[in-house]
This record gives sequence, C-alpha cells and structure tokens, in this order.
Amino acid sequence: MTYLPTPCRVRDLPGCTMFTLPPEIDLSNATAVFDAVATAVHARGDRLAMLVLDLTGTRFMDSQGARLVDDVRRLLGPRVPLRVAASPSGVPRRVLELTGVRRDVPVYDDASQARSA
Repeated sequence: MTYLPTPCRVRDLPGCTMFTLPPEIDLSNATAVFDAVATAVHARGDRLAMLVLDLTGTRFMDSQGARLVDDVRRLLGPRVPLRVAASPSGVPRRVLELTGVRRDVPVYDDASQARSA
C-alpha cells in the first residue's frame, strides 16, 4: 500500500502565516511537508512576518518531525520568527523536548497563544 501524505493547510492571518500540519509526521511524509512549507515561505518573500507551525492536531511525530521543525527554523533564519503550537500532553511536544529542538523554537499550548506571543 502506498501512503499519500496529508497536505498541510496554509492560512495567512494578520501578522503571520500558519501551517496546520498533518496528523502524522514521519519518514514517509516529512520531506513533502517541508517542501510545502518552503514553497509557501519563498512565495511570500519579504511579506512573511512570522510563521506558526500548528502541531495541535498531530497525533504522531518521530524524529523526522523534529528535524522538519529545525529545518524550517534554519530556512527562515533570524529575520522571521518561528513558533510552534503543540498540545502539552501530545507526542509532538515530547519529541521536540527530547530532541532539544524546543530550546531553539518556542512552543505554545495552542495556535492562538503562538500567534499572539
């Protein structure tokens, strides 16, 4: 069986662009998700003020998801802030803590907190 990755949902909100990431992020779709984020970042150019990755609906994420977040951080550089929303009791938040990505990227309990922080 071939796994087709769930696409990201992209929304332009006042002051930020938000990506709602798929329910699962692993080796099978992490590259496709990163490519979608990178394409949107490049399309927005200088208009991109802040990027929020919404992982609140992501039930499973392995180290490939942590790498995805870190790669997006590197893609943005210091000019554009990156924030992550992840459920306090969810797997993505724990993976970000265990891999150390949370030291470099602020993680909030929900998307509205991430946008307004």
